[in-house]
Amino acid sequence: MAGTTPGTPRVLRAMNDRAALDLLLEHGPLSRTRIGKLTGLSKPTASQLLARLEVAGLVVATGTTEGRPGPNAQLYAVNARAAYAGGLDVNQQRIRAAVADITGTIVGEYELRTPGRSSSGVVRQVTDALDGAAEAAGITRPEVRRLVIGTPGAFDPATGRLRYASHLPGWHSPTLLEELAAVLPMPFEYENDVNLVAVAEQRVGAARGHDDFALLWNQEGLGAALVLGGRLHRGFTGGAGEVGFLPVPGTPLVRQVTKANSGGYQELAGVQAVPRIARAVGIDTPEQPYVPVASSLLGHAARAHGEDPRYAELLDRYAERVATGLASIVAVLDPELIVLSGDVLVAGGEPLRARVQAELADLAASRPRLVLSAVPARPVLRGALETALATTRDEVFDTSR
Repeated sequence: MAGTTPGTPRVLRAMNDRAALDLLLEHGPLSRTRIGKLTGLSKPTASQLLARLEVAGLVVATGTTEGRPGPNAQLYAVNARAAYAGGLDVNQQRIRAAVADITGTIVGEYELRTPGRSSSGVVRQVTDALDGAAEAAGITRPEVRRLVIGTPGAFDPATGRLRYASHLPGWHSPTLLEELAAVLPMPFEYENDVNLVAVAEQRVGAARGHDDFALLWNQEGLGAALVLGGRLHRGFTGGAGEVGFLPVPGTPLVRQVTKANSGGYQELAGVQAVPRIARAVGIDTPEQPYVPVASSLLGHAARAHGEDPRYAELLDRYAERVATGLASIVAVLDPELIVLSGDVLVAGGEPLRARVQAELADLAASRPRLVLSAVPARPVLRGALETALATTRDEVFDTSR
């Protein structure tokens, strides 16, 4: 903490304050006595702490305990209105925005449709989407303390250009980040969408408690996120995890992959592969729109594979393709855990997961555990909010200043 000396009463008070606030976030409303027990503080010190946080606007009294012997005790909770954070999830068709209060509760959402957008107007679209979510939350844009924007690909830190996402028109201007900074009243960060899914899984999903894991995402595109030592690994240009470009057996080499916006693993196991496999095993199906068609096919296969051998064959063939690319990831990273995420993989459910696990056991030297996503809805947006909230809480909950 800047401007303080470790071990001083001011620093120790701030550490106790933060510990109490984190406990209130985790457990919900607590009494003074319960906070004292969880933090190891005496009752007088816990009372002083709560009084201090109440004056600072960080906690509020909220009801009393009931159904216990003795007098009812006052309960305290984090003041949800102490600060707000925002997140954006951007893809080709829309910008989805949300605002969460400091407790992590989403209080406003908005979706701006952007089909066929041109290369201009991105700044306006970002502000319109954020304003829509803020209005739904009953606040204004300046009240959002921090914003995280999730996009496909990654912004190259050396050039400021968005890479690995040629399908996202309007986001490749070298001055885009400067233009956004000029109109947004709050600090903002940008992050790869699949990386944000990994943040969501680590904070509230299947990877809770894991500092090292990989995540495979399959929706419009195939991508991965790598968490090593509790931190996202982004690579030199931000392209770590762009596994759709990975050359793999079973497909011809794709050259000039950034121009093609595809690669071997995408061709082998991406969303477009599912209806093609289905037709090859005798299932009559359209090919597009890719995500709904593929999700529907794999969802039906998860339910009907025991009665219809065509759907069992679809699961078998697709699992082999998914495991082929995962084997290369496992050979390099040797992760303890791999989370399967995105609408397409999740639709296959446990029958697909079990098949991929079995195939991977044959193709890889190590045996990572495969699990399905445990973030039920809008994982990119949830990850953006969790990222924004983490920094916001560090700022707002710092009582040493």
